[in-house]
Amino acid sequence: MTTDSNATENRITYNTQGHVCLVGLNRANKRNAFDSHMIAQLSDAMTRYEADDNLRCALIFAHGDHFTAGLDLVELQDKLNDGVFEFNDDQIDPWGISGKLRTKPVVVAVKGTCFTVAIELMLNSDVVIASDNCNFAQMEVQRGIMPFGGATVRFVAAAGWQKAMPYLLTGKAFDAQTADRLNLVSEVVANGSEYERALTIAQEICKAAPLGVRGALSSAQDASRNGAAKALANIHSYLPPLFHSEDAKEGVMAMVERREAEFKGR
Repeated sequence: MTTDSNATENRITYNTQGHVCLVGLNRANKRNAFDSHMIAQLSDAMTRYEADDNLRCALIFAHGDHFTAGLDLVELQDKLNDGVFEFNDDQIDPWGISGKLRTKPVVVAVKGTCFTVAIELMLNSDVVIASDNCNFAQMEVQRGIMPFGGATVRFVAAAGWQKAMPYLLTGKAFDAQTADRLNLVSEVVANGSEYERALTIAQEICKAAPLGVRGALSSAQDASRNGAAKALANIHSYLPPLFHSEDAKEGVMAMVERREAEFKGR
């Protein structure tokens, strides 16, 4: 494992384990509430992950007992109109609203308190493993604002209008089992096992062919953003470079030789 501890105030930790990028929310004394510094550092971490060809999957997790209590509205109150959630074309927006579109997968492990931006961060990821002790709430309307990290679109897309709106319009809390029924999480596991389960899935993703993983993710993103018809029309554009890749040849040889494939991402 390699570690970088130079981030200012270490609101986000950044480590690597093999091909997995480990990104930790590290403001436990504030229940990992996001202030402007933490938002910027998370974007920096995800941008760094995107640029590192050795890294194939990111795992976002939390230090302490809670994933995040949401936004630190006291610190952010005077900054929300100053572009704190706006990212340029060279930056990855962890919430996928602006900035550069990520091309590599993200797994999220959540526990304890998971409010507002926590749910929206989950909705912009690819796999979510939730502890059975999670307490969720999309509670912006109880604070005089509205969700602006993607929930108005992605929560509804995941759960359906009639299932999502009672939570979006009231801000009421719900548990991990309800989140599972609403299609907001991939799995619910026993408290304390969410990180290891998420890491296992991240490592499984890393064993798959990186170019194939990126192609599958890109096509799914295309459908989510632009509709099924456009995504289906574009699907064959991914195939020529994949069919001619070294990884495709390795996949065939591994099947013939009855061994595990060793993909290189080229």
